[in-house]
Amino acid sequence: MKIKLLSFCLSTLLCSAIPLIGYATPITTTNKATTAALDAIAPYLSTTALQKLNWQPVNTNDTQTITLNATSQQLNEGDIQGPIAAFALPANRGSLDIALSSLVKDKQVYVPNVLVFDQELRPAAFYPSSYFPYERPGVMSTDRLEGTLKLTPALGQQQIYVLVYTTRTDLQKSTQMIDPAKAYAQGVGNAVPAIPDPVAHHTQTGTLKLKVRSEQNAGNITIGQVFSTPAQQPTIVGPTQTTVTPSTPQKVKPVLSDTERYFSDAIKKEISKGNIDKALKLLDEAERLGSSTARETFINSIKNKG
Repeated sequence: MKIKLLSFCLSTLLCSAIPLIGYATPITTTNKATTAALDAIAPYLSTTALQKLNWQPVNTNDTQTITLNATSQQLNEGDIQGPIAAFALPANRGSLDIALSSLVKDKQVYVPNVLVFDQELRPAAFYPSSYFPYERPGVMSTDRLEGTLKLTPALGQQQIYVLVYTTRTDLQKSTQMIDPAKAYAQGVGNAVPAIPDPVAHHTQTGTLKLKVRSEQNAGNITIGQVFSTPAQQPTIVGPTQTTVTPSTPQKVKPVLSDTERYFSDAIKKEISKGNIDKALKLLDEAERLGSSTARETFINSIKNKG
């Protein structure tokens, strides 16, 4: 058991050693979606522009349908164009599981991109349009673009913010759907008819469906900062490494000896209790602050446990 625990923790440490910009592989239906993510870049939006938006409050365990049209909020900055949706979500009720769908209607669809901000409107996560692949219709659902955001607000926050928008680049493209007859034949195991599949054109208008629920799930993207730390770039959720702009490297000053001792004692205490997840979070925070001993303390504590 001791060897298994050490192996798990060391593998977790290796994963946590990657740069602050993280990447998760989304479920995509075509190679085109994967290729498109290669060019995904998180846009820069000024705090002034964000503060002018009307952020619609959404509760946990709530489902909302939003129609985007000419009367909706507009945002035209850089590649962002047209109607947008802006949501304020509670950040003090645990982790959030957010399912976002954009419904296809009359062979037209709004292609969502998502930026997530912490309580201070600092960008924390970026989901490009390739994260929302086409999903074929089901018994209770229609053709749609769909993706799920798993977020964990840092302690001490009251709200986080989710911005949904489309881009000029997305508007120049289209989405290949599947003909209903083909979908039915595949579903029941019949011969698939040789008929062309319809195409959905990308538009500035459409219908979004947002479903939010709270959950207890490790591995979510943390939104916001537990301690006062240097500014960091938003996590990009996509299959490949991409560039986030603007990028301003910041040096992390070595932490004070009292701070080193605080994290060292806290890590040892949590490991002795078997709270490996809490110890890992302490390790991550310590290293963000510039600790040079926290990782060694963590590994030695794991080795000595048991």
